[in-house]
Amino acid sequence: MPDARYFIVQRDDQWAIKFNDEEYGPYRTKDEAMLFAIDAAQKLGAYGDSAEVVLMGEDGHFHTEWSYARDAVPAPSTGTPG
Repeated sequence: MPDARYFIVQRDDQWAIKFNDEEYGPYRTKDEAMLFAIDAAQKLGAYGDSAEVVLMGEDGHFHTEWSYARDAVPAPSTGTPG
């Protein structure tokens, strides 16, 4: 279970982010709300927390769109040291 979960929800023709009993927005598009939520979740991940961004689907259930696990191992670099 993630330490933090950001919920992307639609309100009429606008979008919002719900996090820790607060609501942020409105955002004009789902993609705009997703971008802000992922940015915030990545910042938490940099501090060692696990985070997840979930989107409310048409079925009313939330689906994971992005996650950052605390124990994630970064992918090896393909470039040469310089």
